[in-house]
Amino acid sequence: MAAIDSTGLPVSIGIASASPHAVKVIKAAFDEGLLDELPERPIGGKAYDSDKLDERLGDERGVKLIAPHRRGREREATQDGRELRRYKRRWKVERFFAWLHFFRRLVTRHEVKTENFLGFLHFACAIILLRPF
Repeated sequence: MAAIDSTGLPVSIGIASASPHAVKVIKAAFDEGLLDELPERPIGGKAYDSDKLDERLGDERGVKLIAPHRRGREREATQDGRELRRYKRRWKVERFFAWLHFFRRLVTRHEVKTENFLGFLHFACAIILLRPF
């Protein structure tokens, strides 16, 4: 799980098991921040459509999460079209994950221990942050 700034560089990154839902592990990813400040309006996929998550991030961190609503949503919409126009910038998140695929050790997951894998993930993020544009 990763949080990316407006230029596509990593702000926060974390790892978790594949079994818990993304809404439950997003707090851990924000706690593993590479920078002191989080973006004001992070963009997430449809998996982040949760009213409880919106309230928790807004109260604890002052963050307004932008995520499109799921198809079968029973409650009324909480975001209007103006906020969801920012969702078209999600390609920057996908580009960051494509940059991580340049590091074969991360793609094939050679490391058994999570601490070693997280260390290599932070190392890859440091290389991405330090490279010239």
